[in-house]
Amino acid sequence: MDMMKMMKQAATMQKDMKNKQKMLAGQTVEFSSFNKLVSVKMSCDMKPQGVTIAPALIEEGDVKKIEKAVLDAFKGALDLAQDKAAQEMKSLTAGLNLPF
Repeated sequence: MDMMKMMKQAATMQKDMKNKQKMLAGQTVEFSSFNKLVSVKMSCDMKPQGVTIAPALIEEGDVKKIEKAVLDAFKGALDLAQDKAAQEMKSLTAGLNLPF
């Protein structure tokens, strides 16, 4: 493969990567925990967008339960966002025979 062709492919890949990153920043995922009493929204570029806690959970007054519910929802949203980002980025490297 000649060097010019490789450089063009690298430039195209870099442009595609930036476009994917912008697209991922505009997509959100949501994960709920504790029977949907806590919900976290996150963009697919791993930035939290919002947290919703049901008043019923707060009224219970169990701080440890609230903390666990928020943490579980955050972890779930992060996992979803990472999975979505990985799927999108994998399409960029298809056919390159990379080890990941």
